[in-house]
Amino acid sequence: MQDQEEQNRTDDYDTPWKTILETYFEDFMAFFLPVAHQGIDWSRGVEFLDKELARIAHDAEIGNRTMDKLVKVWQKNGQERWVLIHAEVQGEWKKDFLSRIYTYQYRAFDIKKMPVVGLIILTDEEPNWRPNEYHQELWGSEVVYRFNTVKLLDYLNRLDELENSDNPFSIVVLAQLQAKKTHNQPEARYQSKWHIIRSLYKRGFSQQQIVNLFHFIDWVLALPEAIDQRFWHELNQFEESQKMPYISSVERIGQKKGILIGRQEGKAEMLLHLIQRRFGMVPEAIHKQVFSANLTNLDIWIDRILDSDSLQAIFEDQNTPH
Repeated sequence: MQDQEEQNRTDDYDTPWKTILETYFEDFMAFFLPVAHQGIDWSRGVEFLDKELARIAHDAEIGNRTMDKLVKVWQKNGQERWVLIHAEVQGEWKKDFLSRIYTYQYRAFDIKKMPVVGLIILTDEEPNWRPNEYHQELWGSEVVYRFNTVKLLDYLNRLDELENSDNPFSIVVLAQLQAKKTHNQPEARYQSKWHIIRSLYKRGFSQQQIVNLFHFIDWVLALPEAIDQRFWHELNQFEESQKMPYISSVERIGQKKGILIGRQEGKAEMLLHLIQRRFGMVPEAIHKQVFSANLTNLDIWIDRILDSDSLQAIFEDQNTPH
C-alpha cells in the first residue's frame, strides 16, 4: 500500500513542474527557448496570468490544465508580449492535442490582441511524436499555427551537457528522465537520485536553490520507505562531511520523525511552500491546519493560492470535511 502511494505521488508530475517553473521562469526560458530569453527585458519582471488562462480554458471547455501557464513579459523594445507554456508532463499522446494548443493560442490572442509565443515541453517516451504545427485547410481557406516544441527524450544524447550545466533546469530534465527510466526499479532509482542530489553541491548552487531543486527531485524520484530511509541516512552523513547541512536541517520534518511522506503529506508540504513564497512566514496555526487536512481540502487550497489576495482568503468558507 505504501509503495503504491509513493508511485501515485511519483506519477503526479504537475505539481512539482508548476512550482519549479514559477520559481525559476527566467532560467526556464534560457534553457528551453534562449532566443526568447534574449529578447525579454527581465528587469521589468513577469506576471503569471492565471485568471486569463482559466478563462480561456473555461470558455473553450478545455478543463483544468495544471501545467499550462500564460505569462506576460516585456520585450527589450518596450512591447508587452504573452508566452504560452504548455508542458505535457503526463507524457502521453493525445488525439486532440493540436486543436487544444491552437484553441489556447487564438483565445489568448482574442483576449489581448497580441502575438502569443507557444512553447511545448513533451515528456513522453514516443520518439516519433513531435507535434509543432496545427494545420486546417478547406476550399482555399487555410490556418497554420507553428509553435516551439522541446522533447525531453532528446536530452538522453546530451547527458554530458546536463551534467555540466549551471542552469537549474538541467537538474529538472535529469530528474524527469530518470523518473521515466527507473519506473518500478527502486534500487536504480535510488542510485540515480543520489547521483543527482550530490551533483547539486558541485555546481555552485546557493542553499535556497539546492532546497528548491530538492523538492522537485524528491517528488519525481520518490522511493519506497525502506530505501528512502537509507537515502536520508546517507544524505545526512554526506552533508555533515561537506559541512553543508542544507537539506537535512530544513527539509522533511516528517522524515526526521520516521514518517513516510506520501501523497497527502507531499501536497501539504507543497502548499506550505507556495504560501511561504506568496505571503512569507507561515503561522503555526496554518501549518497545523494544512498538515491535518485531507486531500480534498488541500487540492482546493492549492487551486486558490494564486488568486487569493490574502492568506485568510485561501482558507475561508471551507465546508469540505476535515
